[in-house]
Amino acid sequence: MSASVDEVGADTEPWYRRERVLDVVGLLARLFLGIVLIVAGIAKVGRPLTAQRAVQAYEIMPMGLAGYVGLALPFLEIVLGILLVLGLFTRPVAIVSTLLMVAFVIGISQAWARGLTIDCGCFGGGGQVGASETKYPQEIARDAGFAAAGLWLWWRPRTLAALDRVLFGH
Repeated sequence: MSASVDEVGADTEPWYRRERVLDVVGLLARLFLGIVLIVAGIAKVGRPLTAQRAVQAYEIMPMGLAGYVGLALPFLEIVLGILLVLGLFTRPVAIVSTLLMVAFVIGISQAWARGLTIDCGCFGGGGQVGASETKYPQEIARDAGFAAAGLWLWWRPRTLAALDRVLFGH
């Protein structure tokens, strides 16, 4: 005897609709994080000394190393962002992007805990600011949201309109 529709999963979505929704969520996460990374990188790439000073203001690494990080970070952000927008190597790029966002959250959190008064430098700028000008809670929440988008893509890299699908079939 066969089961009727009412008896088997009548209140569940068909698998293909669920997959489509997950693909759309992935696309939105990919574009959201990718565009943010591109914008952040572009905001810093033309101002290398400002980017270096922004990293040095966190006081968590030797000045020379912080200078190199400040020079390299904008290019890394742009490359990661472009790869995400294209949907190319989504899972590994999502892993690196998530780890980058976690590093930003840790950096901002330690600056706040140590009483440093700095601008994060995430979208250009950076360096010392007045105590009333810091926005640590908002910056941490923002970067945690970006990390969540990266975690989603790490967990489920399959998205719509991705080169991964065309080139690798997934």
